[in-house]
Amino acid sequence: MLISDAVHIWREPDGDYHIEWQVSQPGTEVTVEPLADDGKLQLHYSSQPMPGARLVGLPPARRHFFRLRDQHGTEVLASERRLGMAGTPNFRDFGGYPGAGGQQVKWGFLFRSGQLSALSEQDVELLASLQLDLVFDFRRVEEQETDLSRLPQQAGPRVVSLPIIPGSNSRFFEEADAPSDDPAAMFNFMLEINRDFAGPQAVTYSRMFREILAAPDARFLVHCAAGKDRTGFAAAIILLALGVPRAIVMRDYLLTARYFHPERELDRLRQKYQLEHMVAEAILPMLQVHEDYLGIALQHIDQNYSSVENYLEQALGVGPVELAELRRRYLE
Repeated sequence: MLISDAVHIWREPDGDYHIEWQVSQPGTEVTVEPLADDGKLQLHYSSQPMPGARLVGLPPARRHFFRLRDQHGTEVLASERRLGMAGTPNFRDFGGYPGAGGQQVKWGFLFRSGQLSALSEQDVELLASLQLDLVFDFRRVEEQETDLSRLPQQAGPRVVSLPIIPGSNSRFFEEADAPSDDPAAMFNFMLEINRDFAGPQAVTYSRMFREILAAPDARFLVHCAAGKDRTGFAAAIILLALGVPRAIVMRDYLLTARYFHPERELDRLRQKYQLEHMVAEAILPMLQVHEDYLGIALQHIDQNYSSVENYLEQALGVGPVELAELRRRYLE
């Protein structure tokens, strides 16, 4: 049978859609139906490397939903998780996951991404169609000022600046007298800053929740430079607050590896931090996403607060009343 929480849909910048799914029984047949079918679409099924389909011809300036069915009557309604933005490849909707009380996180309300300074005109048009109310920018103030975000001009979202300094890898080079060519040094530094997200930086994430709760039923985007570390923890703690199982939260976190390619960022990073003398292997851990990065932040929560609920209340100011309100808004 079709596994409901194993459907993954993403869009390429050229407009092509890719749909993947998993089934519990070999031989299960799955059909894909776009809800906005104007009769001019091309749908191509494949079975390798896993069951899936590619769809061409949907209008690029808005979101699309799809209905997947198998011959046993199982049906899944899902939207694209990765939106096809040419200027920020890691732009994702992190709704659609199973949450508390058998409900589902709403599609179209919670988004995450990297920097927004290189968006194309088509990207901005798509961004406008999302009708965002809030954009949380976790980049350093200098990053925000030098790489200005491109946002819709009319009825655009309100930007909330929430700079998180440990999430910027510049600190590694500012504190190191002689950067090491040992990848372990950078990997360990990444563990340190991810632990900081759950610890010293909790005050910043608590403000994020206050801003969300102060804007009724807000659609919002959380983002930093790459959309993986500072943003990754923000998305994870929001999903955990909504009752999404930890294994699924980790799965969403690791999706960055599919869309953010460290090798393509090496030259830019070398120039930014004057790292021409360092070997690629020593730099790559800062550009990669790793289960241990989020894992150490969650470990900090477990060791110091015993539960996510305690952490939300004691460190982030999200007690039972606030938690119930978040779930009322973002679960269905």
